[in-house]
Amino acid sequence: MSLVACKGKKSGEPDTLFGGVIRVAVDETLSPLAEEEIAVFEAQYNQTGIVPIYTSEVDAITLLLRDSVRWVLATRPLSGDELESFHSNKFFPESIKIAIDGVALIVNRQNADSIFNVSTLKKVFSGEITRWNQLSTDSKLGDIQVVFDHRNSSTVRYVLDSICGRGNLSDRCHAAGTNRDVIEYVTRTPGAIGVIGVNWIGDEQDSLCRDFRKEIQVARISRAELPTCGNSYQPYQYYLYTGQYPLSRPIYILLNDPRSALPTGLTSFFAGARGQRIILKAGLLPATMPVNIVNVRDQL
Repeated sequence: MSLVACKGKKSGEPDTLFGGVIRVAVDETLSPLAEEEIAVFEAQYNQTGIVPIYTSEVDAITLLLRDSVRWVLATRPLSGDELESFHSNKFFPESIKIAIDGVALIVNRQNADSIFNVSTLKKVFSGEITRWNQLSTDSKLGDIQVVFDHRNSSTVRYVLDSICGRGNLSDRCHAAGTNRDVIEYVTRTPGAIGVIGVNWIGDEQDSLCRDFRKEIQVARISRAELPTCGNSYQPYQYYLYTGQYPLSRPIYILLNDPRSALPTGLTSFFAGARGQRIILKAGLLPATMPVNIVNVRDQL
């Protein structure tokens, strides 16, 4: 794939707005969305070849900084220091917001505890709470096992920044490898809490997402001190739209394309009508397309 595109375009040839072959870097927590978008883009523009590198967010942005790729899908914009580094080399990259995502917490089907508030989660992630009977005296599950995909993952960064207040994670938290590995770990571990990107489970029309949802429970999260079913929410589009789901985050395209070639064409597709409809289908909230809130609510 890195040598010759399916339609005969060689990777050594200069790419154009809608032609050629390029490598892109994608935060692995967003890979189901990226795969769908890229497949439709390549079908529409059959002289293109997009070669994705699925990796941690830290490594994806490092590839951009080293000029190994010109396009990254991530959950944060470029920082001031990163922009300064680009500007010192006469590059002027952009951070384009394309969607609102959610961080989902998943538990085993056997677990009776699937409602949490944010303050309790902070204690779990920091190691102040380590056993399920500290959350519910009736629980017989034993130790809480928190599992992420990768230590440099965007979900780890989100938990540290937005839940733990830049504190430290407990030594009991560990990395499974990928979001798929997290889901599989939770399905076979009754005492586990998994942290994944919503797009891994959000597309109700995707058979893989439906299979995943059969194997795990998606936790309900509350901002209230006393969480109940009435004040706790799952990461559905409607609750991302209203802001009731507490663990939401943006998705950005990080673009450094001074020639305005294929990376720019790919960006315009993601941010355009067809790309935004794919985001809506994936269970996320589009950032550049008006959303009919009634239709989104009716999906619940």
